[in-house]
Amino acid sequence: MRVVIALGGNALLKRGEPMTAEVQRQNIKIAAEAIAPIAAEHQIVVTHGNGPQVGLLALQGSAYKPEEAYPLDILGAETEGMIGYMLEQELGNVLPFEVPLATILTMVEVDGNDPGFQNPTKFVGPVYDASEAGELHQQKGWVFKQDGNKWRRVVASPIPRRIFELRPIQWLLDKGAVVICAGGGGIPTMYEPGKERTLIGVEAVIDKDLCSALLARDIEADLLILATDAEAVFTGWGTPERKAIFKTNPQRLGEFSFPAGSMGPKVEAACHFVNATGRVAAIGALADIPAMVRAERGTIISSSFSDITWHVEVPIPGPASRPV
Repeated sequence: MRVVIALGGNALLKRGEPMTAEVQRQNIKIAAEAIAPIAAEHQIVVTHGNGPQVGLLALQGSAYKPEEAYPLDILGAETEGMIGYMLEQELGNVLPFEVPLATILTMVEVDGNDPGFQNPTKFVGPVYDASEAGELHQQKGWVFKQDGNKWRRVVASPIPRRIFELRPIQWLLDKGAVVICAGGGGIPTMYEPGKERTLIGVEAVIDKDLCSALLARDIEADLLILATDAEAVFTGWGTPERKAIFKTNPQRLGEFSFPAGSMGPKVEAACHFVNATGRVAAIGALADIPAMVRAERGTIISSSFSDITWHVEVPIPGPASRPV
């Protein structure tokens, strides 16, 4: 099979952990060990989040004058290289030496008139107390929204329209490479108004799950896995009635409401992929990636399922854990 694996924030930085290179490397090592067992049998494409990393670079850039700070598209490109390097190295440590690995800096086209620019929703950077967020809003003009009991910066998140590097991604897959691409939803770009062939960067962050679904569709993947820190998609999240969905179809899954800042984009992306291709998507825990390939764990979404099957027994995440 051809499998696209979208690594959520837990693959790089767990909530509340310090944003250090060593912490990220340890988490990426866990991700690599989860991916390695299936790489021997299937073609693998890995995508990943970059919200904390982009936020960190933006904070570092605050040392510059406002007009000298690097824009978000360039920061996104930096994080694709940084995280791709770590993923390549840790995957190389657990895969056979002869398996080629490649990271592709991936430009993704967005529409300059996308309504997402009018309503920033994409979380980037660390969490803050309300007072800290208020000070940064006054100092830098950043927009903040509540994330759990903390506050985080939000930026525009336009819908991905086209992935420019599809041909080299296909070429690498045909040569047996494990490909790392579309990190952080890709580098947001668009054609400059009035100039048909002039690409420019865009001050935004594309949702990584929607971009991963677009990528999976365009490369004709058989399976899209959205890995997070929840064992499955839960209904009634945060209540005593919460239940974990095992198998269902996009229509039934669409009957439920999920948080826009966490599980919502994953469910939306998974349903988009299944509806567009007739193939299968899965949402679940990073450690359960091999079991999701076998349709034994996580939430499996397919048009072939007529109703909802519930997990009989799935560990409920503790209070410090939440889907991201």
